[in-house]
Amino acid sequence: MFAIGRALVVLSLVVAEERIAAATPPSLRIGARKFRRAPAQTRNLNTTLGIVRYTRLYMRQVVSGPTKTIRGFHPTDAELGLTDDRMTMGVLALSARMASKMSFAEAHSTTALAIPTAPSTEAIEKAVLGLGHHTENFLWTKPPPVDDGDVLVIMADAKGAPMASEEELARRRGKRSPEERAPSPRHRGRKKRRRHGKKPRRKTGDCSKNARNVNMVVMFTLKTSGGLLHGPINRRMYASFASKEHAFRFARSEADKRGFFEGSGKLIHFVTDGDNDLERYINKYFPGAVQTIDFAHAVEKLWLVGISIFEEGTPEHRTWFAKQRTRLRKGMIRKILRELRKHQAASPRTGPGAKTRHRRFDASISYLAKRASRMNYGELIAKDMDTSTGQIEGAIKNVVAKRCDHGGMRWIKERAEAVVQLRCIELNGDWDEFIAHVHDAQRKIALTTGIIPRLQSDSPRPLPEIRNTEIRRERRRQTALERNQRLAIAA
Repeated sequence: MFAIGRALVVLSLVVAEERIAAATPPSLRIGARKFRRAPAQTRNLNTTLGIVRYTRLYMRQVVSGPTKTIRGFHPTDAELGLTDDRMTMGVLALSARMASKMSFAEAHSTTALAIPTAPSTEAIEKAVLGLGHHTENFLWTKPPPVDDGDVLVIMADAKGAPMASEEELARRRGKRSPEERAPSPRHRGRKKRRRHGKKPRRKTGDCSKNARNVNMVVMFTLKTSGGLLHGPINRRMYASFASKEHAFRFARSEADKRGFFEGSGKLIHFVTDGDNDLERYINKYFPGAVQTIDFAHAVEKLWLVGISIFEEGTPEHRTWFAKQRTRLRKGMIRKILRELRKHQAASPRTGPGAKTRHRRFDASISYLAKRASRMNYGELIAKDMDTSTGQIEGAIKNVVAKRCDHGGMRWIKERAEAVVQLRCIELNGDWDEFIAHVHDAQRKIALTTGIIPRLQSDSPRPLPEIRNTEIRRERRRQTALERNQRLAIAA
């Protein structure tokens, strides 16, 4: 069956070659470059059915004077959108899609189960990096959905992915030792320890992952029907190792495209974990949006304060906690704060555990008091609106943790960026549209420049940057504002 398929592929290539060759003049000009016909050239092409060999027209560049580089042009390859990778876009796309779900080595072995000649692990990694050069443009320029809801819900959070340290990178990129290989797999670890020495034992508090945050945004709409908000509708995920502000700029752009621009009168609802940076960027990019603190985070603070009043797990503790949780669900945050302050005032300042107890009181009361205006859970529940960040927590687990946070994984931010964004595109259901976008872009380059491009890349796309001066100025201003707020709450 594979042989029959390859024969049909060759037949289609021959038909396309005859049609394109008949329409191509003996000489042509593309931009400032001139070409003339030369003897046809053969090529091996890896397809999902195996390797095929075909012959296509070759146009040789006409140059005047000595030159070191003469690049030819293949009209058939350009017209069909075939790149210089010696693989079809289908093979590149399939292997990269697998790599967005599993490690590069597993992607190779899994792809090999589906196609006769799977790309190597290195070729798959280069394909991922090459596609990564197109992800940002696709995510930002994708048209808005046709049928959208009435309320836009946005959730933002971050997750640390393990990064390679400078020492690890230096060892990777350094010259390989000419020592002999270990006599057997059992002796590899021993030989490695002799060469590099034992790793020092980590101290308490040392970070083993050297993690760097992936900032993620999840957006979806809800549609009003029968007094309820139905959804989620048209859910989209975006993740990047760039700054939080960059993620908010994407969210703002996406909201504008979907008709939730500033002054539209439509409701935008943010649900976060109470991070100060998130609040600052919401106020900057989404003034007037409804902000809500995740109910579970507020409940966690109540539990911590409860074990400063009662012994953890006792009937008194559980009864008190259940009462405060019910109050919180009804939006009675002011009553809760008054009771917490009474317990704090009655708690002794000296004695065993007093310091830890009052630290919990201070942290929990400060957290709840500062965010009290964003804990109107009773009103939100009555309106059938979201009060938890379950969507973003699940998305982070699915996009980052399942792919980038396995044992032994160590990434470079720019390379991991390509993987997480491809994973977002795949989970958004936009994979076929994205591959068509890349195919059209490569074909356009070939037809307008006369150079058949190569999709695979050794180097990743640089991370998006934001004006650092502006960020530092805004952070200083916000830090001063938060300090004044804390002093006002304490007073």
